[in-house]
Amino acid sequence: MGKKLRPVPVEVIAITLVAVLWMLPMLWITALSLQPNRALLRATPLIPTQVTGENYARLFAVSEVPRWLLNSAIVALAITLLTLILSSLAGYAFARIAFPGRKAVFALVMAGMMIPEQALLLPWHEMFASTHLHNTHAALVLPRISGAFGVFLMTQFFKGIPREIEEAAELDNAGRFRTFITIMLPLARPALTTLGIFTFLGAWNDFFWPMVSATRTEMYTITIGLASLQGNFAQSEGLGFLMATVIFASLPVIVLYVIFQRHIVRGVAGGLGA
Repeated sequence: MGKKLRPVPVEVIAITLVAVLWMLPMLWITALSLQPNRALLRATPLIPTQVTGENYARLFAVSEVPRWLLNSAIVALAITLLTLILSSLAGYAFARIAFPGRKAVFALVMAGMMIPEQALLLPWHEMFASTHLHNTHAALVLPRISGAFGVFLMTQFFKGIPREIEEAAELDNAGRFRTFITIMLPLARPALTTLGIFTFLGAWNDFFWPMVSATRTEMYTITIGLASLQGNFAQSEGLGFLMATVIFASLPVIVLYVIFQRHIVRGVAGGLGA
């Protein structure tokens, strides 16, 4: 006789149902992007009645989407790289170097997490307007490289690394900076990967600050560009084309998460458990 099948736990069924419900909007958007715009004027079904790739073919031919994607890529990659550098240096200093006022400075940095982003828009705007940096990549990058979350994550992770490792490096006459580069950074790879992914996703999806700083069409990021399409050109370009743009803009985020989801779990667990 064959083995009896075990009943599926209720928790698994509940999680599956929630996952399906969570995926429905994305599936609907995908279905809309694969249908002709003429058909979408009559109905917007979840299951396509007609399938076409013309919306994706027009994506690079009749719009500024490539320029917006390039802007988003430049800004997101620059923010991610600079955040990793500054957060790792600051985190190592807070975790390992006993300098005067360390606890007070760390508390001040952590207090930055309580300030809402909207409260910073006006000071940022005035600062970059006075230096004539609006509508530049520098204006889109610089305000985002000093996040308190990254400093907190790296500080907690470095605290969890045994001090004996550094002491062994000191016995080999390795200086502080050499120890940081050759020993501490490789050990902190899970936390760096997690921080890099979160930073990239946040920069790629950022809306408020690019909306304030980028007023020229050629300097739009993909989020601002999509908003302009929805507000001004959705009727002329077509709903299917708009949904194709959304799918294409979301692909880097989806691919990044699928590839690095294991590192995200390891990094968060290591940082919070330290």
